[in-house]
Amino acid sequence: MFHVARRRILAVLAAAGFAALPLQASRAAYPEQLIKVIVTFPPGGSADTVIRALEPLVTAELKQSLVIENRAGAGGNIGMAAVAQAKPDGYTLGVAPAGALTVNPHLNSSMPFELKDLAPITLLAEIPFVLVASANIPAHSTAETVALAKAKPGALSIGHGGNSTAMHLTAALFAQKTGIAMELVPYRGTAPATVDVLAGHVPFAVLDIPASRQLILDGKLNAIGVSSARRLPSLPDVPTLAESGIAGFESVGWFGLVAPAGTPPDIVGRLNDAFTKALKDPSVVEKIRTLGAEPAPMSPEQFGRFIQSESAKWSRLISEAGIKAN
Repeated sequence: MFHVARRRILAVLAAAGFAALPLQASRAAYPEQLIKVIVTFPPGGSADTVIRALEPLVTAELKQSLVIENRAGAGGNIGMAAVAQAKPDGYTLGVAPAGALTVNPHLNSSMPFELKDLAPITLLAEIPFVLVASANIPAHSTAETVALAKAKPGALSIGHGGNSTAMHLTAALFAQKTGIAMELVPYRGTAPATVDVLAGHVPFAVLDIPASRQLILDGKLNAIGVSSARRLPSLPDVPTLAESGIAGFESVGWFGLVAPAGTPPDIVGRLNDAFTKALKDPSVVEKIRTLGAEPAPMSPEQFGRFIQSESAKWSRLISEAGIKAN
């Protein structure tokens, strides 16, 4: 009787061991097929350009090709919903924009996905902004800007690239943290905002780096401060708004890599290793900075905390400033 029971136990253990082998083998062999990366912007944009710059290096590291699919619309919600609904096996990834993850949920009552439906892999790049003034405005610093605004409450304005964009939120955060009353003027993108602040039609504007850098260097616009936590290599002499007296100020556009929730941690780790390694390659760093962005590799845990902190920050601002969706 004892020998029969023993044989049965050994048979069960053996069966369990063999049953586990295919799963272990599949994890060890990942990736065994093409990896689809959904980009939530049209071809040619910053996120699309960055992922295509990373693609050959990641392909070489993983020994498997990436298939890039552009699925734009609804501020990134359409593409992110597709990622959230995909099988969590590491073969569908998404380039997630800041707005879709940390702004849209606070502006739209019905979202096609939730943050819990996605697994963070790494931040890819940050897109810092710069607050500028027209050359005829007597303000060259944060202190001078605040003093001027307080001397003329409600009379001055800040142009930005469109309602509920990262540039809009940056302008709103600046007004909120400095306690000044300035009208926020939306434009259809950075280009028209740049034209108007250059011409003096609007005294201040929040612009991206590619649109403003040369104008700043040529003295045609006054750079008040950059919105990132650290000074930018492309504008090393321009202080951050935080170091200029607005404690803790940081407001950047960004996009990162995510997978469907439930993707095995070892696969997430493998993807993180491949993408963060590629983000540190000198040729990729140069290409990203040409776009006016900064490479920002981090661990899945760090990226997860970053998303949560950004969501909390914008939730407070949207509520207090009464910002509405377009």
